[in-house]
Amino acid sequence: MDRYEPQTVEARWQRHWDDRGWSAVPATKDPFYLLEMFPYPSGRIHMGHVRNYTIGDVLARFLRACGHDVLHPMGWDAFGLPAETAAIQRGIPPARWTRDNIDTMREQLRRMGFSYDWRRELATCEPDYYRWEQRFFQQMVERDLAYRKSARVNWCDECGTVLANEQVEGDECWRGHRPVRKKELDQWFFRITAYADELLADLAKLEGWPEKVRTMQHNWIGRSEGVEIEFSIDGEDEPLTVFTTRADTLLGATFLSLAPEHEAARRLGVRGGRAEEVDAFVERIARQDPVERAAGKEGVFTGCYAVHPIDGRPVPVYLANFVVTDYGTGAVMAVPAHDQRDFEFARAYEIDVRTVVAPEAGPLVAESMTEAFEGEGVLHDSGQFDGLASAEARAAIAAWLDERGRGRTVTNYRLRDWGISRQRYWGTPIPMIHCADCGVVPVPAEDLPVVLPTDVDLLEGGRSPLADLSDWVEVDCPRCGGAARRDTDTMDTFVESSWYFLRYTSTDETERPFDPDALARWLPVAQYIGGVEHAVLHLLYARFYTKVLRDLGYHDVSEPFANLLTQGMVIKDGAKMSKSKGNVVDPDELVSRYGADTARLFSVFAAPPEKDLDWSDRGVEGASRFLLRTWRLVLEVAEGREVGFDDPGADGLAPDGKALRALTHETIQRVTRDIGERLHFNTAVAAIMELANGMQERRQSGAVPDAVGDFAATTLVRLLSPFAPHAAAELWDRAVGEPALESMPWPQADASALERDEVELVVQVNGKVRARVTVASDADEGAVLAAARAEPKVAALIAERTEKKAVVVPGRLVNLVVG
Repeated sequence: MDRYEPQTVEARWQRHWDDRGWSAVPATKDPFYLLEMFPYPSGRIHMGHVRNYTIGDVLARFLRACGHDVLHPMGWDAFGLPAETAAIQRGIPPARWTRDNIDTMREQLRRMGFSYDWRRELATCEPDYYRWEQRFFQQMVERDLAYRKSARVNWCDECGTVLANEQVEGDECWRGHRPVRKKELDQWFFRITAYADELLADLAKLEGWPEKVRTMQHNWIGRSEGVEIEFSIDGEDEPLTVFTTRADTLLGATFLSLAPEHEAARRLGVRGGRAEEVDAFVERIARQDPVERAAGKEGVFTGCYAVHPIDGRPVPVYLANFVVTDYGTGAVMAVPAHDQRDFEFARAYEIDVRTVVAPEAGPLVAESMTEAFEGEGVLHDSGQFDGLASAEARAAIAAWLDERGRGRTVTNYRLRDWGISRQRYWGTPIPMIHCADCGVVPVPAEDLPVVLPTDVDLLEGGRSPLADLSDWVEVDCPRCGGAARRDTDTMDTFVESSWYFLRYTSTDETERPFDPDALARWLPVAQYIGGVEHAVLHLLYARFYTKVLRDLGYHDVSEPFANLLTQGMVIKDGAKMSKSKGNVVDPDELVSRYGADTARLFSVFAAPPEKDLDWSDRGVEGASRFLLRTWRLVLEVAEGREVGFDDPGADGLAPDGKALRALTHETIQRVTRDIGERLHFNTAVAAIMELANGMQERRQSGAVPDAVGDFAATTLVRLLSPFAPHAAAELWDRAVGEPALESMPWPQADASALERDEVELVVQVNGKVRARVTVASDADEGAVLAAARAEPKVAALIAERTEKKAVVVPGRLVNLVVG
């Protein structure tokens, strides 16, 4: 089999690796936990999967060769709404659809040659996984980290379920459905806000994370320090409490704005004699598109007035559509002169504008203002606080309010507790029981897991059947023995993905969720790889859950992922690959035509990992041609003789041999740095290609000793092996044999080979490589150009032509542009 036949080669080596359990992690050397975000078993892998998992596998193979024990597992994020939708369409239970998809996708991943430790495979829909999640939930209830309350929650009509705040983007749910509206429901929540300060502070420790992701989480948590101020209302026992970060503008407040959902909204409408108008406004805003609401400046006067806490003047109370209950108190002191949104509202409703903060140029004239002045300055028309700078005034006003019991300094967060109840079937059952006499009580720990029935028919519209399964839902109360019912909500599927990386360390444990020694050995994940779209959703939840399990005594790690790589998308025809856009490339077709190694090589060579990859059929063909050329090149070196892989050293080598040896060591250095330090796999592949080109040119010259050629060829194969492992393994087996390639350590660059008196430069003419020249390493640009122009092949090409430009890249190349 001298011809390269990728399907035959790849099947052979995949069997070889499986038979020997090569990727199963031992426990003898330096541990490294490498993980890509696990997939949802949708039925087929796509090119996004191929790219993500190739990035991880290149790094895994490199690290093993460098001497690490690499934990590199794979599993399935198997619960969720898509399985229900597919089950309804196909008339089969979600469990069967999901498990069939897992079988298909597992085979596809194996065909790609990804070196996972399949002994640790898990699926989050299996009871031996979610039983521990149910126990964690109960322990969180015991610690008041999980609780149940009635709340206005985000409701997606198309999904038929509640969404957490993090799962709503504008007016769309995270699955792209709209609209999302508010609905009053009894829900279970995780008290993620209890960890807000720690989640925020620990971002500074995540130096191995992209700054973009840290900034996104910082902004989402949204910590702000300010003052809660109480405005009393005649006839009301409780004051209206507002939150502001600009207490220096308090004397400029000319009205209060309440969210339509505020608990006092309708009551104030009644008290102010405007109940009909207020009720109509509240009902209309409840139906308003969230994006329209956020941009709008609509309101209604309640008919009531609050009392200003400093000067005692009456302040009208309005409802405003742009005020929400998700931040602060749901009530805002409106200062039109110094807040643009308040300014526009005041002009629309003919409300007074009072300026109290002056810029450097002096006080503003309210009547002539066309926009709010939102900057800081010096206070005026603010009584005893006149003349104070904004920062000083904030502290002084806060102290004045606190002394009189009219306000207090507080810290607020944009982050809200995580609503984890879902009104869907295919998810982890919430392990609680509802009893009319005892209230909500936990399922006894010894009765866990509460197993989700799997042989079910989904009801019309995808409605969950759990409440109608009497044998499942009707139980005895574990406290009083009376008739009771199970909780029929299931958990948000993001709960399962918030701890799966911990379970991978101990998937064989049956009596406890984790082996403490295994957690101590592997945590935190040394390198995590996945899409930036999970920056707030999954990554924030995983950080929170890790801290909760730490505080429950399971481990002592505060952050789950030491380093994070967020890879770009795969783009075709200017858009992300998706079935809806009709621009999907099927990985199976690609592998059948070109082989898995070509798909792997293209997916990491076409762009740096963190950038989007533009799909190119020519690029795929180019990757295939390179593998074919490498195949021929190495087998030509090995033809009819035994090939050595040791460095022959520099003694006695002629210039061509010395140059090829030096190029080989330079390539080792570049590839090692680009994989291990920079994670720039595209430049690593480019360096390997340059080594192949250098070998080819020198073989044609016939001036390189066999020992140097052997060293270059076998090094080429070793450096290529993380990217194209099947072809590399076959070439090594044919050229060298034993020891097997997978047992070879990563090659090391010889520093002395990199310190040369002479350097070899590529010479291009109009951008095409035409020759190579050797010059002194300290040669100036004039000498370099002279040598390049004198090289016979180059001299013939540029004779009688006009040289328009000459470019010299020191130590690398010369490009002569001629006309």
